Amino acid sequence: MSATDYLLNGVLIAIVVLQLRGHKMTLRLLVLPIVVVGVVAAEYLHGLPSGTANLALVFAGALAGLLLGVGCGLATAVYRNADGQIIGKAGALAAVLWIAGVGARLAFAIYVTHGGSGAIGRFSAAHGITTGEAWVDCLILMALVEILSRTAVLGTRYWRLSQGSASRSPASVRAS
Repeated sequence: MSATDYLLNGVLIAIVVLQLRGHKMTLRLLVLPIVVVGVVAAEYLHGLPSGTANLALVFAGALAGLLLGVGCGLATAVYRNADGQIIGKAGALAAVLWIAGVGARLAFAIYVTHGGSGAIGRFSAAHGITTGEAWVDCLILMALVEILSRTAVLGTRYWRLSQGSASRSPASVRAS
């Protein structure tokens, strides 16, 4: 793993950790995580591997990303404050889910680069995973789907409030 990889993971974790305080939501802040993962995806994602086991691994990663992203989005309150600004405030569950996704990918990468590649190779051979690119695609798509699904949930809620919906407290927004 390069310093850039560590930096990107740090930025992704910081995005949600900073939202624990609550912040004014903007389109720029909604799009920033997509740009970060988009850059990584453009660098590492070069098509999907063939083979049933390879595709199953990639699909499992994307599904995990979807569950984490939707869960994170739903566990983030989106509401208008007293000044009428739209605020996003990540709850503890949102932070845990987000950090679990980023942390799992980071832990896997560290494990592989620091002696775990043999075990991953044996696991892959035993389960019909025929290329290391399947693992890369799995993790990249997990991140991409996690961020896109979180952004879709938050963006939908942001859009609804920006269209003049009544003010609601963080608790009532989380419950809806």
